Amino acid sequence: MASMDVPADVPKPAARTVARSASSPTLTWLTLAFMTTASVASLRAAPTMAVYGLACVFLYLVPAIVFLLPTALVSAELASGWSGGVYRWVSEGLSKPLGFLAVWCQFAMTIFYYPSLLAFVASTIAYVIDPALASNGLYTAIVIMVLYWTGVWVSSRGTKALAGLSSWGLIIGTLVPGTILVVLGMVFLAQGNPSAAPMTSSHLLPAWTGLASLVLIVNNFLSYSGMEMNAVHVSSLKDPAKEYPKSMFLAMGLVLLIFILPALAISWVVPSDQTSLTAGVMQAFNAFFSYFHIGWMTPIAAVMLISASLAGMLTWLAGPSKGLLEISRSEGYLPPFLQKLNKFGVQQNILVTQGVVTTAIALMYALIPNVSNVYWIFSTITTQVYLIVYLLMFVAAMRLRKTQPDHPRGYRVPALGLLCTVGLLSSLAALAIGFVPPSQFGGGSVWSYVAIIGSGLVILGLLIPYAFLKLRKPSWRTEGGEAS
Repeated sequence: MASMDVPADVPKPAARTVARSASSPTLTWLTLAFMTTASVASLRAAPTMAVYGLACVFLYLVPAIVFLLPTALVSAELASGWSGGVYRWVSEGLSKPLGFLAVWCQFAMTIFYYPSLLAFVASTIAYVIDPALASNGLYTAIVIMVLYWTGVWVSSRGTKALAGLSSWGLIIGTLVPGTILVVLGMVFLAQGNPSAAPMTSSHLLPAWTGLASLVLIVNNFLSYSGMEMNAVHVSSLKDPAKEYPKSMFLAMGLVLLIFILPALAISWVVPSDQTSLTAGVMQAFNAFFSYFHIGWMTPIAAVMLISASLAGMLTWLAGPSKGLLEISRSEGYLPPFLQKLNKFGVQQNILVTQGVVTTAIALMYALIPNVSNVYWIFSTITTQVYLIVYLLMFVAAMRLRKTQPDHPRGYRVPALGLLCTVGLLSSLAALAIGFVPPSQFGGGSVWSYVAIIGSGLVILGLLIPYAFLKLRKPSWRTEGGEAS
């Protein structure tokens, strides 16, 4: 996942129209395209697809067409008609409990997202200290815990300066190192060096070795997530019906370039059987810098990637939990303990509780020998939980078009039913494929893998929110309560 903007899933009073007023700030379609690119694009997923070599182009294009495009366009119609983000959309279209489930899953996926993000940071730091540490589970667990709790402390101080960090993250940690990686790769090939991965037309499609050979495509659904958060800006365009699709097509092109080219560059220099899912980017930098005799740049590249990832974590750390908090204070979904604010107005109890769970998850890196396997498992659970949000969103969009056809919308999606059906089916397919171990897992137990992924999905995405809904009391509503 990318450096993400703070979600706008804070419920607002119902409004029958959200037409752009004359005083509303106006965005150009180009600006919105760059904003969307900043919130979606990242180098973190590049090693995952690099193992497929040239076939990564296919594996990125397919989910872009069947998932990214429907998500962007459908969420634009919802955002232009109903303020309040995914909670309001699902509540209006389906029910309030399902609205809570949607916003809970948007928050809960971060519980597994942060350990996988910080595992990437840990492996990157290792290339500054000692590359051998990149595969050391105990080292990875310690780094995750130290960085996460530091982030909680910083976020609990209510630091307003964090708001602009994701924009810098795109430049410092994605565009600059990504460009360097691709340019070095092209020069490397231009000098007659062979590519570690075959670059012929016969390798455009992934080799079929059973269903497991396509499993890595699931991770790309999470790579493209976050489009619905930028849809809230659709009403700030002068002509949403024409400009929003144009903006999304440009953003999709930019995102694909940022995802595909660095993944190819990694595949040119790092053999697929040696590619680490956490340290693959630094493996490629290290190889290129060594070849060009500029090894002193390895720590610089590492610092750029680290700073961008940490900026993204800090920017997003309090975002989903704040959306969950505001909804819970007005509807009473969480117990008062989790709704309390510290003196800075930050939901510290939620962050600390989340931190305890994150610490427990981080310890798995120390207990399971293969760091790449743990990273993949957490990434898959994250994707599975977040897919619930999109399933609910697509169903809600179709239902709202039927039940409230005359509700004012600043943008109406052409062929909404078709787009929602495609998005729904692709999300269900991704959900199912996520239970199949990827080919990199070798001789590991299939049923153990299914049990781990299934348990994470059911417990985190279904049982916990169900328990909150079942146990909630009228006294849990604390809207307007004082900070304590």
